[in-house]
Amino acid sequence: MLDYIIVGLGLSGLAVAEELDKRGKDFLVFEDNSQTSSFVAGGIFNPVILKRFTPAWNAAEQLKTAIPFYEHLEQKLQVKLIQHWNIFRRFHSVEEQNDWFVATDKPQVSPFLDPQLKRNDNPNLIADYSLGKVLHTGNIDTEKLLNSYRQYLSKNDRIKFETFNYADLIVEKDHFEYKGIPSKRIIFCEGFGLKKNPYFNYLPLRGNKGEYITIYSEDLQMNFAVKASVFLMPLGNNVYKAGATYDHQDKTAEPTQKAKDHLVKQLKSIIKCDFEVVDQVAGIRPAVSDRKPLVGHHPEIKNMYCCNGFGSRGVLIAPNMSTAMLEYIENSASLDPKIDLARFTKKHYNTN
Repeated sequence: MLDYIIVGLGLSGLAVAEELDKRGKDFLVFEDNSQTSSFVAGGIFNPVILKRFTPAWNAAEQLKTAIPFYEHLEQKLQVKLIQHWNIFRRFHSVEEQNDWFVATDKPQVSPFLDPQLKRNDNPNLIADYSLGKVLHTGNIDTEKLLNSYRQYLSKNDRIKFETFNYADLIVEKDHFEYKGIPSKRIIFCEGFGLKKNPYFNYLPLRGNKGEYITIYSEDLQMNFAVKASVFLMPLGNNVYKAGATYDHQDKTAEPTQKAKDHLVKQLKSIIKCDFEVVDQVAGIRPAVSDRKPLVGHHPEIKNMYCCNGFGSRGVLIAPNMSTAMLEYIENSASLDPKIDLARFTKKHYNTN
């Protein structure tokens, strides 16, 4: 009998699988490639909400967990995943500069903001009010990570590339059985696919669509990322990724001309040089109404769990949440009420 079945292998499912692997547990993953948000994500780790110069939720703690997690996976999978580079916030006015200086004096965010502004020396970047440097930033190559980890699981017969059929899950008193495979526990890590899950679809997973474009520009010559009306990130070889959009209405996975036009327009407002759009991708982020993850157990079915709802910060959040989830399951540790899905379970079951 398996210790765990995991449904979904985005950033959440991968982090849970890796935590189980470290603990020597027997598990099997089901993945059907229906959710693309982890694949197409920018993979940026940034501890600051740059719109308001405030710390992201639990960012310092998450950063301490996330970087060693990805460093370990680089060694384990023998691939380069982490790129450390600086993010610079482009200021629109003197007032924004002043807000930056005020933020650098706040203990929670000061370790991540350089009080010394950077003068723009790139002739193709429009930044008349200088730039603010964010510290401890970079990105994870999420596509390479997920592909490499799937290969690792496949070699060890721990993944099935097929759609999980909820109707075929048999719930026994002390275990589950799925298509003849018995398992003590099951964890759903389906991203926005959770909306179709009959066991957890009551949770307020709203989702929002994010689209990115990839551009080629020989003239831009930028070796750092810029956050302005659009986020612009270097990929090397004169290629850059720009995004992202946030659409709360469109829940289709296909890229749209509307989003492309919007991102191109935003780019033209911050760079002067020519560029060519060479790619466009889209995905539905698993966003929650209160912007906190959904971690915990099903209210009525023993040993059924959910680990989801990381929104646009999955790279930072996933390693921390997987550890919290497994400590909760295996060692009876308490869950932070802010992430415990019981906060919504109680409301749902009290009103229905």
